[in-house]
Amino acid sequence: MRKEECFYLGKIVTKYSFKGEVVIKLDTDEPELYKNMESVYVEFGTNLVPFFIDKSSLHKGNQLRVQFEDVYSEEEADSILKCGVYLPLDLLPKLSGDKFYFHEVIGFKVVDSNFGEVGNIVHINDKAAQPLFEIDRDGKEIFIPMIDDFIKKVDRENKQIQVETPEGLIELYL
Repeated sequence: MRKEECFYLGKIVTKYSFKGEVVIKLDTDEPELYKNMESVYVEFGTNLVPFFIDKSSLHKGNQLRVQFEDVYSEEEADSILKCGVYLPLDLLPKLSGDKFYFHEVIGFKVVDSNFGEVGNIVHINDKAAQPLFEIDRDGKEIFIPMIDDFIKKVDRENKQIQVETPEGLIELYL
């Protein structure tokens, strides 16, 4: 399985018992969706390795306590500590309306109600305090904050996002 075909579910943050159990901190608002999984992919360097789950249970909010098959000691659990955990993209719950996953809108055209066609989304920058659409307009980069008030419509069928940005924001980049 390639990383591009998966989404980040969380990270193995600590050991839980002497029998190899670990705790995964889930990167989700709905941890209950993931309590009955059969397997996950664990990141080792640039590889994703499948790990099958013997048992799991929710633990303190957005954490999942997991016993993996073939991980039955502290030493074996140590080898996967701090590793990222991934699932195939097709296991993501479908979103509708104006909600979207970041990976889903790459390539979408952005149209501003005042400015007109802005360009195509090439990346979502989620490292800043506020996530940003990174848009390519004929070789120029334009950044639009992903604020609910700015996003007016997500049109999946036509691969387009309609926004309404403050006057002058887009022109700043041009």
